[in-house]
Amino acid sequence: MTVSVHNPDQYMASLRQIIAQGRKRIGLLVGAGAPAGIFPPGSDKPLIPAVAGLTDMVMDALKAEYGKTLDAVRAELETPNIETILSRVRSLAGVIGKTKVHDLDGEGYKKLSEAICEQIGTIVNKPLHDGPSPYTEFVTWISGTGREHPVEIFTTNYDLLFEQALERTRVPFFDGFSGASEPFFDPSSVASNDLPARWTRLWKLHGSLGWAANARGEVVRTGRAAATHLVFPEHLKYDQTQKAPYAALFDRLRAFLMTPDTLLIATGFSFADAHISARIDECLAANPSASVFAFQFKPLEQEIHARDIAGRRANMSLYSPDKAMINGIAAPWMPGDLPTRDWGAIRATYWGIDEKSGAAQFQLGRFDRLARFFASSRAAQHFPLSPPTAESLAVAAPPHTPEDAVAVPTAGAV
Repeated sequence: MTVSVHNPDQYMASLRQIIAQGRKRIGLLVGAGAPAGIFPPGSDKPLIPAVAGLTDMVMDALKAEYGKTLDAVRAELETPNIETILSRVRSLAGVIGKTKVHDLDGEGYKKLSEAICEQIGTIVNKPLHDGPSPYTEFVTWISGTGREHPVEIFTTNYDLLFEQALERTRVPFFDGFSGASEPFFDPSSVASNDLPARWTRLWKLHGSLGWAANARGEVVRTGRAAATHLVFPEHLKYDQTQKAPYAALFDRLRAFLMTPDTLLIATGFSFADAHISARIDECLAANPSASVFAFQFKPLEQEIHARDIAGRRANMSLYSPDKAMINGIAAPWMPGDLPTRDWGAIRATYWGIDEKSGAAQFQLGRFDRLARFFASSRAAQHFPLSPPTAESLAVAAPPHTPEDAVAVPTAGAV
């Protein structure tokens, strides 16, 4: 009898080479877990809370005016959080008309929906603190080498943290808008994607602070932090994402994944967003030369949405603290012998002891650790590797092969 294990050294050695060279077409998919894992200097609270914390903050802010209604709505939901609450509120706003439910009629629920959006915008409108941060470290990696292809950042977050990091380091970027007085969205530029490679692409899939509709109903970038034009993960999203600029941005994600030999790195993203996950799943099936590396914060068993895709698509690799799913094979991590005498310092960037459990684990599911790993990748040239084997290069040349999972005998194996 044999069991499978995955050696993190093997995969991270190949990944370091890929991200250091600047030749591969690379994209980042950044979800809400990214800013939730950042703690400003001197603070024990995350820069922007995750869904649970965001829910509590919004509910507290609206308690005085809408507390009774919100408590009733929450009691009806199986998993009450800000996303499901907003979904229910918008559903009621669209169907009950003048009939009152929990003390509000349709117009009242419309105003409640607007109040929730306003509070979310206030909470996520946080400045990036001075000095180093995971965002500036990712920008350092982006600008640290000449590139054949631009780095494309796809994010579901509404905050302006990437914009601030890129501007502070004077790295040019394009977000689909053009102009100065009232920048307008230009879908043809997004589709053609023909700006110089040194221009980073920043695609806000669910909208952004500062987006608003002008008098003609067109989405423009205002330069302010108002939260009037955001798409939230609820039942209206599919219809809303068929409209500009969202349709063009989702088409851009599809075009990226359908391009030969591309790599999408996911961080802070749970894959619970069915619209985005379905698009990724479809593209991976249609384009076997594309790859997704998903760096997840929770143990593998809890990453049900990501595991669902990785179990079907051999070109999606899932990296969790305790286990990995590679080539559809779920197996625990087991570091091997150090590839070189100096590899210990590199291993420490992705492997360490969990402070709570005391167990050794893979740590790049944390956004800050992944950003540091990327920023330090150019140091790979100081640690020459042994000649690569076919097995070690499998991660760099999708589709993956079954040899990536190493079978080892159990104690009782013959």
